[in-house]
Amino acid sequence: MSVTPNEWVWFIMVVSVVSLFMAWIFTREVLKADTGTAAMQAIALAIKQGAEAFMKRQYKTIYTFSLILGIVIFAYYYWAKGSDLAIKMVVSFFAGAICSGLAGLSGMFVSIRANLRAASAARTSLNRAMQLALRGGAVTGLSVVALSLLGVGIIFLAFGGMDDPTHVPYQIVGFGFGASFVALFAQLGGGIYTKAADVGADLVGKVEAGIPEDDPRNPAVIADLVGDNVGDCAGRGADLFESTAAENIGAMILGVALFSKFGLLGIFFPLVARAFGLLASIVGIWSVKLKNEEEDPMVALNRGYMITSVLAIGGFYVAVRFLLQNNLWFFSAGIIGVITSFLFVWITQYYTEYKYRPVQSIAQASQTGAATNIITGLAVGMECTALPVLAISVAILTSYYCGVHALPDMGHGSAGLFGTAIATMGMLATAAYILAMDTFGPITDNAGGIIEMSGAPEEVRRRTDRLDSVGNTTKALTKGYAIGSAALAAFLLFSAYLDQITELVRAKLTANPDLLAAMHLTSPDQYFFTHVDLSKPQVFVAALIGAALVFLFSALAIKAVGKAAYSVIEEVRRQFRENPGIMAGTSKPDYGQCVDIVTKGALKAMVAPGLLAVVVPVAVGFAFKYFATAEDMTIGAEAVAAVLMIGTIAGILMATFMNNGGGAWDNAKKFIETGALGGKKSEAHKAAVVGDTVGDPFKDTAGPSLHVLIKLICTVAFVMAPLFL
Repeated sequence: MSVTPNEWVWFIMVVSVVSLFMAWIFTREVLKADTGTAAMQAIALAIKQGAEAFMKRQYKTIYTFSLILGIVIFAYYYWAKGSDLAIKMVVSFFAGAICSGLAGLSGMFVSIRANLRAASAARTSLNRAMQLALRGGAVTGLSVVALSLLGVGIIFLAFGGMDDPTHVPYQIVGFGFGASFVALFAQLGGGIYTKAADVGADLVGKVEAGIPEDDPRNPAVIADLVGDNVGDCAGRGADLFESTAAENIGAMILGVALFSKFGLLGIFFPLVARAFGLLASIVGIWSVKLKNEEEDPMVALNRGYMITSVLAIGGFYVAVRFLLQNNLWFFSAGIIGVITSFLFVWITQYYTEYKYRPVQSIAQASQTGAATNIITGLAVGMECTALPVLAISVAILTSYYCGVHALPDMGHGSAGLFGTAIATMGMLATAAYILAMDTFGPITDNAGGIIEMSGAPEEVRRRTDRLDSVGNTTKALTKGYAIGSAALAAFLLFSAYLDQITELVRAKLTANPDLLAAMHLTSPDQYFFTHVDLSKPQVFVAALIGAALVFLFSALAIKAVGKAAYSVIEEVRRQFRENPGIMAGTSKPDYGQCVDIVTKGALKAMVAPGLLAVVVPVAVGFAFKYFATAEDMTIGAEAVAAVLMIGTIAGILMATFMNNGGGAWDNAKKFIETGALGGKKSEAHKAAVVGDTVGDPFKDTAGPSLHVLIKLICTVAFVMAPLFL
C-alpha cells in the first residue's frame, strides 16, 4: 500500500484539527466542573484578574517589538532579495509570532480556571482533582503542538511547497524566528514576574514574619500565585511551541538534501511523525487514573507517559515504513531520541528529588547556615551538567551513524544529519504529554493556595499538598526534557544554517564565475560550508562573544528578578508595618499593589536581555563580513557559526546548571519541611529558604529562558544569513 504526498498532507491537517478539538473538549470538561465555595471563588478571581492583566500588557509590548522587527525584516529582504521573498519571510514571521502567542494564551486561559476546579474536586476526590489538573494542562500541550504543526503545514502549502519543495522550507524559517522571538519575551517576562513575587513572598513571609506559604496575610501571595500561571503555563507553552516549530522546519530543510532519495515524503516526514505523537499524547492523557485514593499520583502520570511513549514509537515506525521506505536505521535513530528523553527525565529526577543524594546533601549542609547551603547547592548544580552532556553526546553520535548506515550511498553529511534530526523528532514525540504534565504543576500549586487561603479543612490541604509535590516534580522534569530537546534542536538548526550558507554561496558563485578560481573550484556545486576554524582570530573572537552572550543574558535576567523582588519586599514590609491588623487577621492586605509592582518590573526588565539575543548574532555577522577576502568570502558567516556553536554549548551547560541546581535547592527546603533536620521554622529550614530563594531565578527565569535563547540565535542567524556574505 502506498500513500501519496497529498494524502499525507490531509492526514497532518486532520490530526492537527482533531487535537485542537480535543483541547476544546478538555476545556469544556474543566469549565463544567464544580467551582467550590464563595471564598475559593474570590481567591481564584483575584488570580485570574492578575494573570489576565499581566498577559494583556505583556503581549502588547511583545507584539509592538514584533511589528518593528517585521518591518526591519521586510525592508532588508526587499532590498536584498526582492518583494516576493520579503513578503513570504514577513508573513511566516508574523504567523509564527501569532501562533506562539496563541499557544501560550490558550493554555493559560484554562489553567487560571482549572486551579479552582481542581481545588474544589480535592474536597472529595484526589483522583478527580488530578484528572482535572492534567486535562487542564493538556489544553496547553495539545494546543502548542497542534498549532505548531498546523502553522508550518499551512504556510508550506500557501508558499507553493507542493510545486517547489526544495526551496520553500528555506522560506518558512521566518515562522520559527517569529515563534522564538515571542517565546523568549514570554518566558523572560513570565519568569521575572513569577520569581520576583515568589522571592518577595518567601523572604518576608516565611523568614521574617514566620507565616506559612500561601498564608492570606501575606500581601504578595496573590502575585506569587499569578506568577505560576504566567511563567510556567504561558511562558513554557511558548517555549515548547517554538521548539517543535524550529525542529519541524530544521528537519524539513535537512530533508531537502535527501530529496533525490525520498522526494516530498522525506520533507513531510517530520510533520507526520509529530502528528502520530499528538495522537499518542491524547490517548496517554485519557488513560491517567489513580487505581485508588492512596496511590501516588506520580505513578499514574508516569503510567500515562509510558503509554504515550509506546504509542509514539508505534506511530514513528508507521511513518518510517511509509515515508522513508521502511529504513529501520532511521527508525533506530527515532528510538534513540525517545530513550534520550527518558534519560533526561531520570537524570533530572535524580538531581532534583529529595529522596536522592544530591538534594539530601544540600539539606544536610543547611544545618550550618545559609552559606554552606549555597556552597553545596552550587556544587550540585555544577555536577549535574556531566550526565546530560554525556546523554546528548551519545544521542548525537549514535543517531548520526544510524543515518550514515541508513543511506551509505548518500555520503556522511546529509544522511547522518538527517539521522540526528530524526532523533530530535523522537525526543519531541511526547511533547504534548510532557507539556500537559508541566502545566499540571502550576494548576495544582494554585489549587493548594486556594485551599490554604480559603480556610478549607486540613484533610483537603493534605490532598492538594500531594498533588503540589507531584507538580513540583513534573515541572522540574519538563525543564530537563526542554533543555535536552533544545540541545538536539539547536544542533539541528546549526546544521541547517550551514546548509543555508552553502546555498547562498553557490548562488553567488553561479552569478560571479570569477570567484570560482579564487576559491580553487571548477563548479559551484563543489562548494560546501562545513568548517568553523577557531584558529582564525576573527572566528575565535566571535566564539568568545557567543559564550559571553549566555553569561550576560543570564545576568540581566537574574538581576531583573532581584530588582523586582526588592520592590515587592519593601511593599510587603510597608504593609505589615503600617497595618498591624494584617498579621492579627483583622484586616486584609492590599494584594493588588504587589501585583502591579511585579507587573511593571517584569515588563520593563525583559526588554534588554530579549533584544540582546537578537542583536548580537546580527551585529557579529554584519561587522565581521568586512574581514572577507576573495579567498575567504564567508568569514562573516563563519563568525556567526562560531557564535551559534559556542553559544549553544555554553547555553546548554548553563541552563542545565541553573535548572537542576535551582530545583535541588527548592526540594532541599521541601525535604526539611517534611519534618527532617528540625522541620519548619528550624535554623536549617531558614537556611534552606535562603538557598531556595537564590535558586528561584535560576530554575524559573534564566534557566528556561536559555532554552529559547540557544534556538533564537540560530533562527535569527538563519533569517539574516544573506546579510553576512
